[in-house]
Amino acid sequence: MDNDPDSNWLKDKINDNFLQLHRLEEVLYTGRTKFQDAKIVRTPLLGICLVLDGKIQSSERDEFIYHEALVQPAMFAHPQPETVFIAGGGEGATLREVLRHKTVKKAVMVDIDDEVTVLCKKYLPAHAGGAFEDKRTVLHHVDARGFLEKSKDKYDVIIIDLPDPIEEGPASLLFTQEFYKTVRERLTEEGLISVQAGSANPTELLNFTAVNNTLKSVFPIVNGYTTYMNSFGQPWGFCFASRANDPSALTSYEVDATIATRGISGLKFYDGTTHHGMFSLPKYIREAMAAQKRVITDKKPLYLYKE
Repeated sequence: MDNDPDSNWLKDKINDNFLQLHRLEEVLYTGRTKFQDAKIVRTPLLGICLVLDGKIQSSERDEFIYHEALVQPAMFAHPQPETVFIAGGGEGATLREVLRHKTVKKAVMVDIDDEVTVLCKKYLPAHAGGAFEDKRTVLHHVDARGFLEKSKDKYDVIIIDLPDPIEEGPASLLFTQEFYKTVRERLTEEGLISVQAGSANPTELLNFTAVNNTLKSVFPIVNGYTTYMNSFGQPWGFCFASRANDPSALTSYEVDATIATRGISGLKFYDGTTHHGMFSLPKYIREAMAAQKRVITDKKPLYLYKE
């Protein structure tokens, strides 16, 4: 690093009032893809990190928490997940978690930014852990919404692993009621959708609660859950939705029994005890969800902030 003190720090803008600083050991890559600014950096605490549009998306030290939390509750709630669709997930870690399940026969991953996938294959290969080379993987680099709108295939689980919605960003129209209606049509009868839904910080609940309420306008079974993400500097929210299956109804015993039955190994975060904890939402979140009336639509998308 040079002698400028500011150059020794990664400034991660959480929102307009919250800036998180990470000391930099090394900048491995910096540039711009067709869709967003991209950096690969190394920090003492988090190791190598993927940074998109100035925000840490994933770090090698704690990515397993985020990706297991996003993927596993929906996968375990489905009695026999065979076909899975992933929107986003360019690092390959979401795909890795899906493919832990030997029941899966096909995993279709659609991420619009092929350059991010290339960067992660080079600098963060452990994220995918060989998932891109798995014969069950089908990879496309196109718009996920357009792909689903044109597709006639049905999926047992659909996972939405996208950056937060920001103005002019590539993900804003994949958090809307119209998109979730398309997702519903692409799900099997017992299918589930899992969505990364943003901050669960008590001062920043708009995205989490609005996504939850928007899903409720489309699906009969919807719930949210949370876990703390050190690399994001705050608790993080996820939502699932379904016509038939409810992950929040699974007991700790049922989760652990299914892990054993499916012969799943290598999980570092998720098990029955963790599952129960994630779905035990604090009172402030339950009250905020009950009070939230906003439905995100194509005409009225939700932008957390401008680039």
